[in-house]
Amino acid sequence: MEKFSNHQKMRQQMLLDNIFRLTTRSFAFLVLALLVGILISLLIGAMPSIEKFGFGFLFNSDWDPVAEHYGALVPIFGTLATSFIALLIGVPVSFGIAVFLTELCPTWLKRPLGVCVELLAGIPSIIYGMWGLFVFAPLFSEHVQPWLIDNLGDLPLLGLLFQGAPMGIGVFTAGLILAIMVIPFIASVMRDVFEVVPTMLKESAYGLGSTTWEVVRYVVLPYTKAGVIGGIMLGLGRALGETMAVTFVIGNSTRFAVGLFEPGQSISSALANEFAEATGVFHMASLIELGLILFFITFIVLACAKFLLLRLQKQEGRAH
Repeated sequence: MEKFSNHQKMRQQMLLDNIFRLTTRSFAFLVLALLVGILISLLIGAMPSIEKFGFGFLFNSDWDPVAEHYGALVPIFGTLATSFIALLIGVPVSFGIAVFLTELCPTWLKRPLGVCVELLAGIPSIIYGMWGLFVFAPLFSEHVQPWLIDNLGDLPLLGLLFQGAPMGIGVFTAGLILAIMVIPFIASVMRDVFEVVPTMLKESAYGLGSTTWEVVRYVVLPYTKAGVIGGIMLGLGRALGETMAVTFVIGNSTRFAVGLFEPGQSISSALANEFAEATGVFHMASLIELGLILFFITFIVLACAKFLLLRLQKQEGRAH
């Protein structure tokens, strides 16, 4: 009787285990199904634009709803430029914040500063956009842009990026606002992964006479490189897809301009401005194709990050 009872309990546990396995597997495939569903819906919606404009849509800077001539070059450039500026500014600042909080900050100050950084991540994007438009842009146009134009505008090649009227809004301003928005995300992830480094490894390095920078460079960063790259990719994903804050300060101009102080347009801002008022099949299809392009840009960025991590792991194996 006892043997039968044990056998029944084992069968019940196996049944529950199988149910649990199938449930978790279904959740995983649900994510994949949602991803495929989004991709298919974007492809179907963008098909009229794809059939009419072809690959020329990617390299055409025209956006004329009246003549039904559409091109994605300006939104693509605006998206990549603002995201690059955001990472160029945000990653070093986030790294400095994380290093200070984990290696240099007094114990009594760590928690308040950490909470402040995390609170910045909870501010709605529209608040950043309103602050950027009504507070930051006027100060930037009066005090910073004129100086940059006077001192960098005459340089060969580089000066092309710093020309234009000091209006306060434009691609550069949008990149700065995005940098402020992504800093809390990247800094929080970096701080968390820096804290998991075993204390023994850092103390051993200090005991051998290493400076704080040498400990961070040769001990902390190699140990946490996957988490650091993951945090940067998290910030990049936020920058690529940000809508409202960028819409407020980028200028929303469909004219292509190389200058960073010129008004521009990102894919997200174009969708936010025109999707509700889109008229005609090709106008709507072109906007949906912009969303499809943003989908592929994000996919390519994540794939490159994964490839970079695999290369780093291979090099680490060879080094040992």
